[in-house]
Amino acid sequence: MGKTCAALLCLLLIACGGDNGASSTASSDGVQPQQTYKWKLVTSWPKNFPGLGLAPEHFVQMVERMSNGRLKIKVYGAGQLVPAFEVFDAVSQGTAEMGHSGSYYWKGKLPASPFFGTVPFGLNAQEMNAWLHYGGGLELWRELYAPFNLVPFAAGNTGVQMAGWFNREINSIEDIKGLKMRIPGLGGEVFTRAGGIAVNLPGGELYTSMQTGVIDATEWVGPYNDLALGFYQVAKYYYYPGWHEPGPTLELIVNKQALESLPQDLQAIVETAARAVNQDMLDEYTARNNAALVELVNKHGVQVKRLPDDVLAEFKRLSGEVIDELAAKDPLTQRIADSMRAFAEQSKAYHGISEEAYYNARGK
Repeated sequence: MGKTCAALLCLLLIACGGDNGASSTASSDGVQPQQTYKWKLVTSWPKNFPGLGLAPEHFVQMVERMSNGRLKIKVYGAGQLVPAFEVFDAVSQGTAEMGHSGSYYWKGKLPASPFFGTVPFGLNAQEMNAWLHYGGGLELWRELYAPFNLVPFAAGNTGVQMAGWFNREINSIEDIKGLKMRIPGLGGEVFTRAGGIAVNLPGGELYTSMQTGVIDATEWVGPYNDLALGFYQVAKYYYYPGWHEPGPTLELIVNKQALESLPQDLQAIVETAARAVNQDMLDEYTARNNAALVELVNKHGVQVKRLPDDVLAEFKRLSGEVIDELAAKDPLTQRIADSMRAFAEQSKAYHGISEEAYYNARGK
C-alpha cells in the first residue's frame, strides 16, 4: 500500500504544471521536483543584429545559466513572431512573456513613454542609469506601464548617438526644410517643427529606404551599428552630435502575470540579468564605436561633420517646447518631466566640475 501511495503522489506532482509554459522536473538530488518555464521574448531588432539584437540573446543566456535551466527563453527577432512595432502590445496581451525594444516607439499610445528611452538634449547614459535606479525614474516608469500589464526594466544603452546620415550637406536650419528623415520619438517631433518630415521606420528597412530615395536622411545608432548596415554606401555625410538621443535606454518589458508566476529567486534572476545586460551594452558600444568610426573614415571615405551651431540652437529651442507641451498633458507626465529635469539640473551642476571639467583638461 505504501508503494502505491508513493507512486500516486509522484504522478500528482508531475501533473501539477503551471501556466506560462511551466512544467515540473526532478531536482538533481531526486527529492523534490522543480518547475521549469519556457518563455518567448520578442524584439524590435533584426535577429542577432550587433549590439541591439545580441543584447536579448545575452540576457537569455545569463538567465538560463543562473537558473540552472529552470527558465528557458526563446528570442524572436523583428517580424519572426510579431512586427517590430508591435512588441509592446504582444507582451501586454501575453502573446509573449517578454519584449526588448525602445520605449519611444510607443509614443502614439503612451505619450510619456519617450522619457524612459531618451529626450532631446536630455540625460546621457550615465545620468539615465542613475535617474532610473537611484533618482525615482524606474518607479515612475513602472507606474506609467502598470495599466498595460507590463513591468519595465532598463536593458541596454548605446551612449550618445550620431545625428545621422544625410545625402546632402546641412549648412543652416534652412537645409532641414522639406528633408525626409527617419527619426523617431520626441526627436522626430522636433525635426518636424523645424520644417523637416519625420518618418518612423524599423531598422531593417532603412538601407533600402535611403537607397531608393524614400527618405533623404536617417539616424540609427552610431558607427558600430551604422557600419554593419552599410549606410556609407547610400549617404555621403555623417553628422554629429546626437542631440535627439543623448542617452538612449533600451527596455526589457515583462508581462506582469508572467513575472508574478515565477518564484522569487527566478524573478530576482530576471532583474539581475537585465541590469547586467544594461551595463554590458553600454560597454560594448563604447568599445566598438571607436574602431567602427576609424573604418568608416579611413576605408570608406565617410565625411564626418558637426551640425552647425544655429541648427543645434533651433533644435534645442524646439525641444523645450515639445517637452513642455508633453508634460502638460496629464499629472503623471508632468511628474515624470519634473523628476527628469530636476535630476538633469543636479547632474549638470556636478558634471560641470567633474566629467566636463576633466574632458576639457584632458583635451582632444
